[in-house]
Amino acid sequence: MAASCSVATEGFLRHTDSNYTLPTSQKLTSLRSFISLSPLDGLCFAPIKQNSWPQKFSWVVKCQQKKNRWENHPPESGVMKRAQIKALSIILRREAAKTNMEKKAGPKKSKKLLPRTVLEALTDRIDNKQWESALKVFDILREQLWYRPNPRIYTRLLVMLGKCRQYERAESLFKLMIDEGLEPSIESYTALASAYSRSGLLQKAFSVLDQMKTFPQCQPDVYTYSILIKSSVEVSRFDYVDMLLSEMSENGIKPNTVTYNTIIDAYGKAGKFKDMEDVLSEMLENTDSKPDVWTMNATLRAFGNSSQIEMMENCYEKFQGVGVQPDIRTFNILMYAYGKERLYDKMTAVMEYMQKYYFSWTTVTYNVLIDAFGKVGDIAQMEYLFNLMISEGVKPDCITLCSLVNAYGKARTIRKIVRVMRKLENSDIVPDTAFFNSVMDAYGRVGDLAEMENVLIQMKDKGCKPDRITIATMTKAYLSKGMVDKVQELEQKMSNIDRFGTYRPTTMKSLTNQ
Repeated sequence: MAASCSVATEGFLRHTDSNYTLPTSQKLTSLRSFISLSPLDGLCFAPIKQNSWPQKFSWVVKCQQKKNRWENHPPESGVMKRAQIKALSIILRREAAKTNMEKKAGPKKSKKLLPRTVLEALTDRIDNKQWESALKVFDILREQLWYRPNPRIYTRLLVMLGKCRQYERAESLFKLMIDEGLEPSIESYTALASAYSRSGLLQKAFSVLDQMKTFPQCQPDVYTYSILIKSSVEVSRFDYVDMLLSEMSENGIKPNTVTYNTIIDAYGKAGKFKDMEDVLSEMLENTDSKPDVWTMNATLRAFGNSSQIEMMENCYEKFQGVGVQPDIRTFNILMYAYGKERLYDKMTAVMEYMQKYYFSWTTVTYNVLIDAFGKVGDIAQMEYLFNLMISEGVKPDCITLCSLVNAYGKARTIRKIVRVMRKLENSDIVPDTAFFNSVMDAYGRVGDLAEMENVLIQMKDKGCKPDRITIATMTKAYLSKGMVDKVQELEQKMSNIDRFGTYRPTTMKSLTNQ
């Protein structure tokens, strides 16, 4: 298998010659021809007529789906069905017991509930990040006659509250833990520091680090430092990163793979490629921290997003040379980078490799392909991919709908944007600011300013805050109609919005010169 993988990799790399490009029509034919499955060997790369492609592809996919369902799920016996029904019944009864556990406690909060019932209910809520319900169950737990303070339960609750950005609740719980006679541990201090850092309270997180240093049994470890490093890079405080790494070196603490990956990803996103390469070189020299697929993905993403395709491909080869194998995220990153540069022949090579080694398409995969077809105005193939995505049971997200709206806006097919809006209303997809910006841009392109303003109202109703792109989009639409007074009115209304929901008005001169 290893030999076949290396051969396939060489074949994939042969497709990634940056000096070779196809004419646009041939690129699209190549990409379109790839998305065709054969019931005989699983793949067929022969060119297909444009008009017959969707029908043939749809028919082949249906045949392949029926074949896969029969092979992977043969008819069940009656015994198996009865066993499944019984298991399902037990699961449903247990879930009902968890849900109604608080009611069973009653107004007097019974102190004789079964330990298993309470602990399972608490675990279920922690795993699902239902912090309010988890704290209620924890209160019931503390009322039980058999209750004894457990540091592991406190730590799990602190971690959950940190992930939910409930730092005040985490503070109270940490104090309660001490009041119940438990000594803070490295894990509990690290969880508290994480709660502060996730909420953007970096100084408080560093104060926890200082407090840990005063207790010999709670000296910070690599996980504590990794959390603080991650929080620092998220706000672009790379000076803090250098300080923390220096402190780790002084205390004899070596960064682990997660620490290096965090720094590499942050440097890559900030465009600090020299620093990123230095950290990567240090990681390769460290025998205790080997690069993994996360390291590779962060590096490829950095170069791909900055249009350094040749460097991205060289890194892909080097990572494979040290034994790091790609995953589905790796291929999505490669296809996104190639699609952004309109290198559709290279996208085809990646898709071929994915199909050959049975990498299932994810939401991100479909998003990349839908966006690629949408950008070149191939609405028919874009819609076919979207319908295929739905039929395959892959759930679209806000990015999917945003790509559809962008393509429809450029094609000035507003009626289809209305359909997308209806699909959004009938789904559980939560729209974001970028989606509404795309819709407003579409209406602005056709000069429907009234509907564009209605979208702004919908945007606010959904709790999405306008950003710079929102203002620039509306300003461009108003200026195209010569409505200078509307631009001034808009700037006055949005003068309190900046980067995190706050906008500093752009001057009229800068907008008219764009």
